[in-house]
Amino acid sequence: MKLNKIIPLRGIITLHSGLHIGAGDTEMHIGGTDNPVVIHPHTRDPYIPGSSIKGKVRSLLEMRSGLMSKTDGKPLGAKILQTLNGKEEKTALIILQIFGTSGADGEEAKRVGPARASFSDCSLSHESRILAMENNWPYTEVKSENSINRIQGTAENPRFTERVVSGLSFDFSINLKQMEDDPDLIPPLLEGLKLLEHDALGGSGSRGYGRVKFSFNDVELQKQFDNIL
Repeated sequence: MKLNKIIPLRGIITLHSGLHIGAGDTEMHIGGTDNPVVIHPHTRDPYIPGSSIKGKVRSLLEMRSGLMSKTDGKPLGAKILQTLNGKEEKTALIILQIFGTSGADGEEAKRVGPARASFSDCSLSHESRILAMENNWPYTEVKSENSINRIQGTAENPRFTERVVSGLSFDFSINLKQMEDDPDLIPPLLEGLKLLEHDALGGSGSRGYGRVKFSFNDVELQKQFDNIL
């Protein structure tokens, strides 16, 4: 298995609605929120973890493949290749090549090889940082949510969630390894990113959070992405 080249995919992620990717804090501070967003510990700027993009794109491609019923909802593993053939086997192999598999999958893991795609954390873009500084705009907002008592018509169980505000943009970077005998993995990776545009990133997507737009620096990649239905 020989590495031919590494293909960089660079661009901007623009938020079209508030984004919540949680920091995982279990302690609520006085005057704080129930669900703070993840921020860089030094700059205190919000960022998008590469793992969040990778996990969501992978789950959407697995959902689209129709193979979830054969994994009981668990992520695809290389061992499933033993039970597949034809188009299903080809689709599963492509997903595993892009995102990787566990070394515990034995000989089938050797067939897949290393994960081809590397997703970097997405830092706040220079343009958004300057715009926010010039206008004294905050990076985040606190959105209150509650449930409504259907009989009394009153709000109950208030909860406060922090979101990165709509309109901010982040730099994204994905490196895609191309091994000697690989198929073209760019189209399925772009399809996964397109599915993410039509779904949501982060938490509370069913409530309108996490709508994003990808813009690529490379003109040809952008054309290819725009042509995906």
